[in-house]
Amino acid sequence: MTPDYLVSYNDLMIKITKRQKQLLEIIYNFIETTGYPPTFKEMRENLGVSSNQSIIDLLEKLKHGKLISRNEGARSITILPFGYKAINKHPLIALLGTVSAGFPIESIELKGEWQAVPSVVGDKLEKLKDDVFLLKISGDSMINAGIDDGAIVLVRIQKEFISGDIVYAQIGDFATVKRFISDNKPPFLYLKPENPNYSIIHFTEEMTLKGKVISIIKNGQWKLVN
Repeated sequence: MTPDYLVSYNDLMIKITKRQKQLLEIIYNFIETTGYPPTFKEMRENLGVSSNQSIIDLLEKLKHGKLISRNEGARSITILPFGYKAINKHPLIALLGTVSAGFPIESIELKGEWQAVPSVVGDKLEKLKDDVFLLKISGDSMINAGIDDGAIVLVRIQKEFISGDIVYAQIGDFATVKRFISDNKPPFLYLKPENPNYSIIHFTEEMTLKGKVISIIKNGQWKLVN
């Protein structure tokens, strides 16, 4: 099939056909509307094809071109930065739920909610190779770090942290956002609020650091956290 489009990204060039672009747009629109990628049936109906194999072939070409990633099944599809570039759309990032910036609260996963980030944020996200997600902040324990109640923070999943990082931490069935501190004197390891009205949270065996808060998206603006 003769390519219809050339997409340039990070000094790379890839060819994408009109049909592949149409399927990519269908996937984007479903995720934006429902929070989930479409099923094979939904992709067939919207693309006007009769067989799953036609969809699978297109998906494999999109995957090979690094426009999407996918495992088994339609619901595992994720659009990659190259894919957003191909259809000229802002990145969609999963808004997982609400997390406390006060006393730890039960972690709530919100299914089917995604948010399109501003273009200036999208440009920066294209350079991120790690998994990222959004969380909405509830509480005021991090206000001195510029993270107010109701702010949306961008979290990057990672396994290693340094003292001073603002982190998303899981404490049993509860979750919170605080500053991680590693000190050479007691209490050694703890989570520190950025509001003097709150106490530190001592590190325990049931505490796990899940990700680093790398920015705040508030009122359509991208702000780095320190």
